Amino acid sequence: MDKINDVIKSLIPYAEWTMLIFVIGGGIFLLLYSRFKPYRMFGHAIQVVRGKHDDPEDPGQISHLQALSSAVAATVGLGNISGVAIAIYQGGPGVVFWMWLTAIVGMVIKFYSCSLAVMYRTIDKKGAIESGPMHYMTKGIGKTGKSLAVFFSIAGLIGFLGVFTVNQFTQTFMSVVNPDINIAPLGDFNWKLILGLTLSLLTSLVIFGGLKKIARVATAIVPFMVALYFIAVIFIMATNAGAIFPSFKLIFQEAFNIETAIKGGFWGLVILGVRRAVFSNESGLGSAPMYHGESKTNEPVQEGLVAMLGPFIDTIVVCTLTALTIIISGAYLEVENNGIAMTLLAFEKSLYGYGDILLMLIVAAFAMSTLFTYSYYGTKCLTFLTNVKIGKFFNVYYIATITFAAITSVGVVINLIDLAYALMCIPNMIAVIYLSPKVNASLKGYVKKLKNEGS
Repeated sequence: MDKINDVIKSLIPYAEWTMLIFVIGGGIFLLLYSRFKPYRMFGHAIQVVRGKHDDPEDPGQISHLQALSSAVAATVGLGNISGVAIAIYQGGPGVVFWMWLTAIVGMVIKFYSCSLAVMYRTIDKKGAIESGPMHYMTKGIGKTGKSLAVFFSIAGLIGFLGVFTVNQFTQTFMSVVNPDINIAPLGDFNWKLILGLTLSLLTSLVIFGGLKKIARVATAIVPFMVALYFIAVIFIMATNAGAIFPSFKLIFQEAFNIETAIKGGFWGLVILGVRRAVFSNESGLGSAPMYHGESKTNEPVQEGLVAMLGPFIDTIVVCTLTALTIIISGAYLEVENNGIAMTLLAFEKSLYGYGDILLMLIVAAFAMSTLFTYSYYGTKCLTFLTNVKIGKFFNVYYIATITFAAITSVGVVINLIDLAYALMCIPNMIAVIYLSPKVNASLKGYVKKLKNEGS
């Protein structure tokens, strides 16, 4: 395993620059090309999610709210809790600023990619909707698009595994419960194995039920777990109100730390922020279009605007709350803590010694919702590469990797997923930029329609 990790780790520098160029560079191009119009329609996007513009006769399997909940369920999770901690551990508080910028750029990427998902979706012989990056690549670009779609789908077979979520949830469980189970004859390794098998069983009960079941479960879990997390963090903010402004000040100061730049680490800090933000909200990866492409709408732009809310909720709101909790508590100064261990320490310090238990319960909800939704992405990738019958076997492979992730090291998992994400960004961002004029034309028509309707 160490040799495999060394090989993957040697490729990470190339992956880092790939993500910087395609996600940030491509995102800035789309931001300027859109003339900031999607951002100006933020309020309208909220109205769409609330169902104000719904038409029950529109094609699709799930509502705007279900599509957003399912996509957010896959992104608002361990990346927001342990991913932020890993970023701060590796780059200090300043990395949070670069996560914010990546999220802002990521919003417009989500707008374009999810608009394309609806624009180029088709209905198969059985009446099921086919959507996602693979389909706007092949239908929108042609022969070259087919190669991009195959490349994307192969990378997705690794990128869309729930291994990071499982690994960090296992670490959470062991950190919180470990004092009580150390005396058990099974030992740490076997407890991790049992936990992995349990997660495999629970996940299989949901994912073999199909998209609608996943969407129903995600819609039920996501609002509750986000609300509970918000209550806990807002309580911490309220009881440490005087430390909020200094924490924000520290983030901005460290983001442009001259000493860091002199040491040659400034661009490393920026890239780290990009990596962790993309890991958190998945902008540019092509995952969200798979859910948003299934939504009940005839207006591609409408769903693009809904999807745009994802990075805002995920990174600007949830990740910021996590970062502030870690900074205010001083947990980031204890360098031996990385990943979820740092966030657990922050919650324990801030909530009278019981915060780590509360966070473990929240993490459990985050982990399960993410595991449920990620399986759907991978199934669509394998289905595209083969057929519907074989595509269903991805869930078997997916379930098997859950147990593997529970017992392996966090370093292997992070490097593996970061590399897969970088490879997925390449074909997806090429397709999104190439097809962006189609979205601009659709946006122009949609805005004109709203003016005529007086909305």
